Parts: sequence; structure tokens; C-alpha cells
Amino acid sequence: MAAIEYLIIIGMAIAGLVFVLGHHAGTYRLTSAWFTLSGVGGRGDAVAGFLIVVFIYGGWDGTLYVNEEVQHRRVYPGRAAVIAVALLAVIYTLVQVGLQGVVSPARLLANSGSALVYIAQTMGGKTVGEVMALAIALSVIATTGTGIVLGACIIYGSASYRALPGFLAGVSRRFSTPVTATIVVGVLIAALSEVYLLASSVQTAFSDVIATAGELLAILYILTTLAAMTYYRCRLVASWRDAITLGVLPLGAAGFLGYILYRSIASAWVTAAKGRRSGSLAGIVAAGLIMMLIARFGLRSVFFQLPRESEARQPG
Repeated sequence: MAAIEYLIIIGMAIAGLVFVLGHHAGTYRLTSAWFTLSGVGGRGDAVAGFLIVVFIYGGWDGTLYVNEEVQHRRVYPGRAAVIAVALLAVIYTLVQVGLQGVVSPARLLANSGSALVYIAQTMGGKTVGEVMALAIALSVIATTGTGIVLGACIIYGSASYRALPGFLAGVSRRFSTPVTATIVVGVLIAALSEVYLLASSVQTAFSDVIATAGELLAILYILTTLAAMTYYRCRLVASWRDAITLGVLPLGAAGFLGYILYRSIASAWVTAAKGRRSGSLAGIVAAGLIMMLIARFGLRSVFFQLPRESEARQPG
């Protein structure tokens, strides 16, 4: 599915770039303004853009959650995540630049509900639009499946450390998969999506999910960064290289994400999304804190007994 999807998307992006550079009728000319923080026509929002970036990159670190299933688990999963981010940077940039100028910003906004299909139809007619729709469908199927698998693995791992009820750590004898956790994640995704869609329009729900998920992922990455720096604190002074890779760069990234998170929440607070997004974010964070306290004092998770500092790197 991934191969078919990316072949279609990359092919369409290259075709769109040819369309734009060839000055076909109705295209929007490629200018240096495309690469500024204010965006095409000066109507861009850098903070919203970075939040979308956090959302679309989220999940591509999934190899880290299933590292016990691969060889050389201390090296390969991290390497795979870094390679994925590098490839995505190229693919997303190509798609954005290649397809954004096929039609004018006004027409793109008017068809924002199915922008990719509309762009494909503009370039090649109904058949090409259907091919793009196929790529989108494959993407949705793959993303949903990956989300269920990763969610189940996270729940299974947490239950194994008694951070969640033990029955969630059950493994199927036939398939060797965390069957209970998988069913729970699938049901939760379906139920929560249904509730959210009933409470709002599809477009509103989609926008809110992207923003809220981006904010939650920013919080996750910030906390993960601070936890990693704390765990490896004895190595921060071991060498200048460790000081940069384990201290300066991660702290700078966490500070940047913190700024994006602050600006996103502040902007949502003065818009119509105030009640929906703020309530969703606050509810999820509160639920997480309650679950953490239950795991610590109720389930007495062994996770809280793990060493809080790595061994110092030995000289030589």
C-alpha cells in the first residue's frame, strides 16, 4: 500500500511542478514568497504550519515503540526513525511545492475538503482524480492500521510494567499479538471518532483533531526530551559531542516546540475553537495525570522503580 500510495503522490507532485513551471492556464506562479514564513499571498501562519508539521511527522517514530521486535534494537529503530524523517522532509516538500500552484489559492481554498482530488482532476480529468482518491484511501487505511498497531503496542508495553491493568498485557497464543490491547484501541478509536463527529462537522472535527494531536505530540516530545536529558545527565559533561547531541540540540528543540505549543494554545483561546480544543486538550492531560497517579500508587507499577540515571560512559 505504501509503495502504491507514494508512487502516485510523488508522480502527481512532479506532474504538478511541470504544470506550474510550464505556466499552464490557471496555475499560480512559483515565487520566493512560497518559502517565507508568511506563505503564499502573505496569508500564511507559521505557528499553524509548524503545528501541522508536528502532526504529520507524528507516528513516523513508531519504530521506537516496537524496538523489541527487530534485530539490534538499540540501533536500528532509532536509525529508521531518523531516515524516515529525512525522507518525509523531501517528499512533503516536493508534494507541497509541486501541487500548491496547480490552481489559484482562492480555488484551492474553495475545494479544501478534497483539495488533492480537485488538483488531480484539474491536471488530468476524472480518471486522474480517481487515482489520487485511491492514494488517499490507501493512506487512510495504512494510517488507521498503523495507529491501531502502535497504540496496542504502547498499551501492551505499559500493562507489562503494570502502568495499566494487567489483562491488557495478554498475548494471543495463536498469533503472538497483544489481542486485548488491539481490540481496546480499535474500539476506542471508533467510539471517540463517532462521538466527535456527532458533536461537530467533519471539517471542524478534522481541523480540531489535527491541532489537538499536534499539541499533544509537542507535549510528548518535550517531556521525552527532558526525560532523556535527565536520564543521560551524567554524560552531558563527558565530552563536547555529548554536550551538543544530548544537551544543546535537544533542549533547543524542546524550547522551540514549547514556543509553538504556547502560541497555538494562545491563538485557540481567542477563536471559536477555544471551547472545543482547550476542553479536549485539558481533558486528555487531566486523564493522563490521573492514570499516572493510579499506576504509581494503585497498581504500583514497576516502571517507577527503574533506574533514573544511565551509567557514566567509561573513558576510552
